Amino acid sequence: MTQNTSSEALPKSAEWMQDWTDVSQKMFQAALQHYAELFKGSSMDPFNIASAYMEMMLGFWKDPSALLKAQQRYLTDSLRLWQYTTTRMMGGEGIDPVIAPGRGDNRWRDQEWSQNLVFDYIKQSYLLAARCVEDAMDGADHLPEKDARRLAFFAKQFVDAMSPTNYPTTNPEVLRTTLEKRGENLVQGLQNFVRDMEKGDGKLRIAMTDTKAFKVGENVATTPGKVVFQNRLFQLIQYSPSTKKVYRRPLLITPPWINKFYILDLQPANSMVKWLVDQGRTVFVISWVNPDDESYKDVGFDTYMLEGIYAAVDAVQKITGEAKLDIVGYCIAGTLLSATLSHMKSRGDDRISTATFFTALIDFAEPGDLGVFLSDDQIVKLEGDMAESGFLSGRMMSNAFNMLRSNDLIWSFYINNYLLGKDPAVFDLLYWNSDSTNLPAGMHSFYLRKMYQENKLCVLNGIELGGEPIDVSSIEVPAYFISAREDHIAPWKSTYAGARLFSGEVRYVLGGSGHIAGIVNPPSKNKYGYWTSGGDTLPASADAWLAKAEQHDGSWWNDWNEWLQQHNSEKVPARIPGKGKFKAIEDAPGSYVAKRI
Repeated sequence: MTQNTSSEALPKSAEWMQDWTDVSQKMFQAALQHYAELFKGSSMDPFNIASAYMEMMLGFWKDPSALLKAQQRYLTDSLRLWQYTTTRMMGGEGIDPVIAPGRGDNRWRDQEWSQNLVFDYIKQSYLLAARCVEDAMDGADHLPEKDARRLAFFAKQFVDAMSPTNYPTTNPEVLRTTLEKRGENLVQGLQNFVRDMEKGDGKLRIAMTDTKAFKVGENVATTPGKVVFQNRLFQLIQYSPSTKKVYRRPLLITPPWINKFYILDLQPANSMVKWLVDQGRTVFVISWVNPDDESYKDVGFDTYMLEGIYAAVDAVQKITGEAKLDIVGYCIAGTLLSATLSHMKSRGDDRISTATFFTALIDFAEPGDLGVFLSDDQIVKLEGDMAESGFLSGRMMSNAFNMLRSNDLIWSFYINNYLLGKDPAVFDLLYWNSDSTNLPAGMHSFYLRKMYQENKLCVLNGIELGGEPIDVSSIEVPAYFISAREDHIAPWKSTYAGARLFSGEVRYVLGGSGHIAGIVNPPSKNKYGYWTSGGDTLPASADAWLAKAEQHDGSWWNDWNEWLQQHNSEKVPARIPGKGKFKAIEDAPGSYVAKRI
């Protein structure tokens, strides 16, 4: 790194530099506190890991072999790192580092982390220490699996927070920028920090994008359409056709109410809604309300079924005059859709012709990283907090999701906004990610307990909704499951287990990337790829399915469209929103989606 030690290159006031040091420590502490205290009223041990930690250490005291093995590996490789560094100092070239960052770890992109001896040593020392912690966690096989997972997750959070990239004196890009800009980046960083604290009402709310650069209905969620029905729970949007003929059966999309629907309609180039309309689909989308008062306190999981999916199906049927329709459920809405199909089956309701599930869990035996937040004590705390307001704050839920990818969704913005003093980039996906929604207390408590904690949905008659015991194995509706290989929210092997519960035709498809990018993957981008199997029979093992699956380039959207065509090939004249029995209430995307918290 080019050095410049002239007095002009540094902030003029040593006193100001001391102030910056003090404030930067407060900034770092605020970032840690904000993402540790996810829930109002948390104790000093908000995730109940103290007892698990003590149990782990007691196990290591009784049998220290796993801990000693991790420490021995660390010490051996630390000595190798000294030798590696000394060799490089003496002019040695072409030698391999002792440890390298993992695939997809973007913290070390600056070339100084590899080319500069000091920063290369700092980087590798940190990576060795991080691996040692990971090895120790892996060796804690005397713990119950849930406790071991929780400890490993929060150990990783601590390790990520301690990364040298997060400190101004050990980040070469921050040091270089500080010298080049004479400390102006740190001044701007302080201003950004104050702004984000004010925006969060005294709690740090790190800006991920310029929220003023977007407006729903103007440059995101712009596909033309009309709101044609609404009740207290949702608005129903019917999109304007772009073809003269459309497939006879309409397509109803049920997005998750944990987020807003326009993840499927960001910009025209990556809008699934627009793409489906252009394929000749009559597309309806549910836009859920954003509850913000006690009137939604008792809204339950079955309310979302009866006043949500059922009400939307009724409206679509009356608007189009069609006896049957195709339906999509995304994430939690897919979980609800499976229960709804069972409920319909028990009542002899056959209006659903095909069902598509986007990254949807039905079997919650292995719920992924979200399970670390869901100990019984933590759920009790959540329920106590929700009892006061009637809902769970969407910001708390968003923080929990961000922790699943803390380096990408927390610390990268901390560095960019506060250490480099930059404004966040203009990015539609991050605008959507920051547009949080609240969750009704009754629904959320039922969902956490009956699905995540007790895994009752996949059990015969394990839960009852709308007066009917739920049996997902009774579902015979042809189903299409799309999951994402790197999904941390709905792990693909768990969604696979859920797909095997159905009795009818099931096509299982595995996409690349994660929970969002794996779904919002338009064919024009030709990214990620996907895997399909030759038949509809799903072997018991997800690994066995993948071993025989065929890999394809590009987007799974085309495969899905072909599958829909096989079940719905007849076409009729295009339908114009608001021209039938249901008059247009307002233009898409409607008023429910515009409400921010």
